[in-house]
Amino acid sequence: MWTRKGDWLECIIPNLWGGLTIEQLLKEVWAASKKLAHRWRMEQGVKLNGRTVSWQTELRERDRLQLYAYQPELSLIIPEYRKLSILWEDDHLLILNKEAGIDIHPSEPEQTGTLANAVAFYLQSQAILTKVRHIHRLDRDTSGTILFAKHPLAGATLDRMLARRGIKRTYVALVHGHLSPKSGTISAPIGRDRHHPTRRRVSKTGARAVTHYRVLKTFPTTSLVELILDTGRTHQIRVHLAHLGHPLVGDVLYGGQPVFHRHALHAAKLTFRHPFTNEEIVCLAQTNDFPVDLTVIDHESLPPSL
Repeated sequence: MWTRKGDWLECIIPNLWGGLTIEQLLKEVWAASKKLAHRWRMEQGVKLNGRTVSWQTELRERDRLQLYAYQPELSLIIPEYRKLSILWEDDHLLILNKEAGIDIHPSEPEQTGTLANAVAFYLQSQAILTKVRHIHRLDRDTSGTILFAKHPLAGATLDRMLARRGIKRTYVALVHGHLSPKSGTISAPIGRDRHHPTRRRVSKTGARAVTHYRVLKTFPTTSLVELILDTGRTHQIRVHLAHLGHPLVGDVLYGGQPVFHRHALHAAKLTFRHPFTNEEIVCLAQTNDFPVDLTVIDHESLPPSL
């Protein structure tokens, strides 16, 4: 249905989108930003069957819609080679299994050594010169699934899907103690800790934050817990579990004991419906860098939502 042709992407319109206008498809279905839509209007970045037409033109099944998706963009991210663990990709999306101990993006100009530097290099190797767009974040010491968009339209539609809970993220964590009850929902707003530059805390004036949890396995002094996020606040899982009195093993910032070299949190599963192909995407990530063996977990049984 989709074919890349240089800096352009061509879509053969399926029955699902027949009857929509070009503008409806771009703005309502794919959430194209005003900036991108304006740029494409001015630069004739959208064509139908090889011709520039009005965006009020109705699409018909088997029409060929062409988008100038990979227009080069100015980026401050320095490309740097690093081997990537790729879970899934196509011309729109890139899903990686992030190792622990690497930042997602630079925090200062000309910084290298981050995942964004490596993704910039990888995209350039495919002759894609767009900005690096990560759809969600993982802390430096959190491992597992992370989603990138390869072009600005994909970035916009995935951002909207994330905001509307259309992208489900399932984590596993090893925490101190035994949770009671063994499943539940933590709904506690999170804000900055004014006494610490990076720490967050549960605060009545903070942003809404909701985490669902379920105990998978218990050990003498710890528990392996599955977690699903409704929101994506900074340090959300770490703050919520510490708030319950069960901080992550190794998470010294939030009260965990330093018995492991990092906080024991892994993004095990990512599930969503592909916005451009309508496929159901399910990505599972394993890691050898965890204080207990995660290979015994049947990730296929981890639900996409609760």
